Amino acid sequence: MLAMYRELLTEMGHMPICANNGGEAWGLYERYHPPLVLLDVAMPVMTGLEISQRIRGSQQGLDTFILVITGYDREGDILSRVLDAGGDDFLGKPIDADLFHARITIALRNIHQRHARRAAERALARAQWLAGIGETSLALQHEINNPLTAILGNASLLEMDDFGGDESRELVHTIAEQARRIGEVVRRLAALKNPRSVPYLEGATMLDLSSSSGGDTGGAS
Repeated sequence: MLAMYRELLTEMGHMPICANNGGEAWGLYERYHPPLVLLDVAMPVMTGLEISQRIRGSQQGLDTFILVITGYDREGDILSRVLDAGGDDFLGKPIDADLFHARITIALRNIHQRHARRAAERALARAQWLAGIGETSLALQHEINNPLTAILGNASLLEMDDFGGDESRELVHTIAEQARRIGEVVRRLAALKNPRSVPYLEGATMLDLSSSSGGDTGGAS
């Protein structure tokens, strides 16, 4: 049976990775994470249903298409057991070559649709993230620029006025310098062309507002 599956898949242009038992099959899955997995229900070491459950429980297994093959009577509870174990489709023995080809074609279409959906979800998430950055940027400019302009204007006047001692002048200079620094951050936020996240603390990220980030082509993490 294994030789027949290999031949049918090879004829369709695929490169099957074959296992002689369930334990070997699980090891190969962990190593290669193939998008399509064919499992026989009755296998030594580990059954096809056990492997299906393990695949669905793994991080990479959410998008894996699982086709379960069995010689058990379709009138029994095997179909519900296959679905409960995470299988996507069911094929009974004896195997018909045309039906096998049709099931594999359906599986591949499903895989492509899943990949397209994941890509669309990632694109939507990034669009929403970018929209949030834009709204935040406008809010900060609106809320910060007016009071910041007043602080900078008065600090500049005090810097030009010869009043107080050296300590007072140093304090005014520090206020003006930090206010200009805030103004530069707001300016960089408004000029961001391709926002991205960078590591901040362990398990956390922050928006990259470094002077080189405005024209960066990297994506958001």
